[in-house]
Amino acid sequence: MMIVTGGAGFIGSNIVQGLNARGISDILVVDDLSDGRKCLNLSDANIRDYLDKDDFLAHVEKGEGFGKVEAVFHEGACSTTTEWDGRFMMKVNFEYTKVMLAWCVARKIPFIYASSAAVYGMGPTFREAREHEHPLNVYAYSKFLFDCHLRERMGGISSQVVGLRYFNVYGSREQHKGSMASVAFHIDAQLQNSGRLRLFEGSDGYGPGEQQRDFVHVDDVVAVNLWLLDNPHVSGIFNVGTGRAQSFNDVARAAIDWYRRKRDDHSFGGIDYIPFPDHLRGRYQSFTEADLSALRAAGFDHPFMDVATGVARYFDWLHRD
Repeated sequence: MMIVTGGAGFIGSNIVQGLNARGISDILVVDDLSDGRKCLNLSDANIRDYLDKDDFLAHVEKGEGFGKVEAVFHEGACSTTTEWDGRFMMKVNFEYTKVMLAWCVARKIPFIYASSAAVYGMGPTFREAREHEHPLNVYAYSKFLFDCHLRERMGGISSQVVGLRYFNVYGSREQHKGSMASVAFHIDAQLQNSGRLRLFEGSDGYGPGEQQRDFVHVDDVVAVNLWLLDNPHVSGIFNVGTGRAQSFNDVARAAIDWYRRKRDDHSFGGIDYIPFPDHLRGRYQSFTEADLSALRAAGFDHPFMDVATGVARYFDWLHRD
C-alpha cells in the first residue's frame, strides 16, 4: 500500500493520479476535508481508503501500522504563505512531519515529503545549503526547520528519506486553493472574465511583469516523486524546479497565445500593470531559479517543461470538454 498525506490537495492528488497511471490503486489517502471542495480532486481517482488527518495521526502517534506500506508521500501541510499563526503552522507543518519521519524510519518505509523553495527567501542563490536559507515567513520557517531537523539525523537513517523543495508549481487540481493558486490559474480566470489580465508593475529592479520565477508544471513534480519511488537508494534534500527562471510576462504571453489559438482570434487578450503592493515589499520573491545540480547528480535526467509548453497543457486540462 501507498500512503499519500494531503492526498486530496493539489500535488497530493496529482501523485495519486500518477500512481493510478501505473496501475496502483492500493492507496490510503489522508487529508483534512474541512474544505469539501478538495474531494473533487479525487473523484476520478482509484484509492483503497481515506482517513481524516487527525484520525490518521492518532494511529501513527500510538505506533500503530496500516499493513505493508511501500512508501509514504507526505504532502500534507498548510501551504498558505500569508498565514501568521505560528503555533498552528508549526503544529501542522513541523510537528506532524517529525512524527511521520519517526514512524517511517522505525519501519524502514521510504518517506518522501514536501519542503519548499520558500526556505531561500529572497535568494539570490537557490542551492540546498544552510548558508542560502533565509525564510521570510512562518510557513517558510516551518519547512526550513524540519529540513534542519532531518539534516541532523540523516546520517543515522538507513531507509530512504527525501525532502523536495518545490518551486512555483502550477497545473491541474489546484482550483480549491483560492488566492494561493498559481499565477497561471489566476491569469486564466482574468482572461475568461474580461479578456485582459493584471500583473504587478516593476519591483526590486525588474520592469513591469519582468519579475522571474521558476515555474514548474505539476506533472514534472509528480515525475520526480515517482522516480524517487523507483530509486529507493536516493536520499537527501533536493530542489524541484525547471532550473530556468521565466518572467510573469512569459506566463501571460503563453496564456494569451493559448486563448488566441483556441478562439482563432489573434487580437484577443491584453496585459495591464498595477501598482506593486506596499505590504509585499521586502517579502516578495522577485527572482527564483532552482539549482538542479543535486537532483541531476542523484540521477534524475528527465527534461522539465518550459512555461509555453506547461501553460498550454494546463489550459487544455482546465478547458477540457
